[in-house]
Amino acid sequence: MKQHYIDEKTGISYTLQGNYYLPDLAFPTEKETKPIGIWGQRCKRYLKEHKRVTYANLLTSGELNSCLADIDEQAEERFKVLIEQMKQAHGITEQLKAENIWEWVRRLNNIQACAMEIVNKEIVFA
Repeated sequence: MKQHYIDEKTGISYTLQGNYYLPDLAFPTEKETKPIGIWGQRCKRYLKEHKRVTYANLLTSGELNSCLADIDEQAEERFKVLIEQMKQAHGITEQLKAENIWEWVRRLNNIQACAMEIVNKEIVFA
């Protein structure tokens, strides 16, 4: 009995497993794997929970990692820009840091929380 055969119409190869021929299928490999940071991880979780078809399409096409790495990069850059713009708009300076460290920390934490919400809405969960 043959252990392997290839269907001429589809080009799919099959392997005998017990009494059944099962297709030899594998996910495509990505060209390069980039590290995924916090923003990419949030996006991945969002896609898994709320956009299952998009997640499955990216996963099976081998583009998930590169897509998440790009989103992570864009989100991190936008986050940094927003922080700097908000610091200037609200007058958060090194002088304030020297005079009243706790006020500086309070304002900076508030700005970071606002910037995080903006980035999540604009990039991560879009």
